[in-house]
Amino acid sequence: MSDRLLLMLADTILLLHFLFVLFVVVGLLAIYLGYFLQWHWVRAKIFRICHLIAIGIVVLQSWLGVICPLTLWEMALREKAGAATYAGSFVQHWLQYLLYYTAPDWVFIALYTGFGALVLISWYLVPVRTNKHG
Repeated sequence: MSDRLLLMLADTILLLHFLFVLFVVVGLLAIYLGYFLQWHWVRAKIFRICHLIAIGIVVLQSWLGVICPLTLWEMALREKAGAATYAGSFVQHWLQYLLYYTAPDWVFIALYTGFGALVLISWYLVPVRTNKHG
């Protein structure tokens, strides 16, 4: 496989990873904002279950000290192509790169756990719609 193709695959995984993070973060903001703006779609069961599973995976990985498979696949492709890679998690790398901020792992574990708690709380504050009319 050519280096160019490997880098395109790595960039595709990077984009998917970014979209995943965006779904988790913007999804929670939409749930709470949707409550106040009476957006019915934020109470949709499938959306809320997918959102809960997404943050659940992030929290579990952080507790177990596991780096996300998307990060590992992206880095493996970049390494195979002879390109630069980064250490640590996706979020840690991009926060450091974009904001010039470095924090120990426990900070990210606490942030992910706190964010996960906000998602769980949203299930009570903005309950899932149980039928098409509710």
